[in-house]
Amino acid sequence: MKKLKTLLLIAVVTLGFNTIQAQSKVAHIDTQALIEAMPETKAMNAELEKLGKTYDDEIKAADAALKAKLQKYEQEFSAQTEEENKRRGAEVQLEEQKLYAAAQGAQQDLNKQRNEKLAPIVEKAQKAIKAVADAQGIQYVLDRSALIVAEGTDLLPAVKANLGIQ
Repeated sequence: MKKLKTLLLIAVVTLGFNTIQAQSKVAHIDTQALIEAMPETKAMNAELEKLGKTYDDEIKAADAALKAKLQKYEQEFSAQTEEENKRRGAEVQLEEQKLYAAAQGAQQDLNKQRNEKLAPIVEKAQKAIKAVADAQGIQYVLDRSALIVAEGTDLLPAVKANLGIQ
């Protein structure tokens, strides 16, 4: 009986030890906050804001020119022939479509440039997260936005320090 108790105790200790070894270290990080805090992101946002303002100014100027033309055509409406008024109406409609297409194109270009400029920033953040996780022996890093409870290790301060971000 004593041998059975000893054997059982050894089995429990061995299983407990294996369970402790099998547990993985898990941490979390707010990736969005990290990326927003990076100086590269701030520079990218400033550059995109400047480009967006340029597009906005161009579109506003084209819109003002179109409104002026429309106002002129409305003032001259009664003095023109029906055929001329139809031609002018079609011309204004075509310019409105061009203006709308230009606005859509500007938005698409801004989105494309944002995605192109953001890719290396995200890659740098991921490398820094991996470096900190490796240094701390962490096997899994989860994004904080997907967590309901996040009481474990928060890597954000360590990764910011790794990147030199205050």
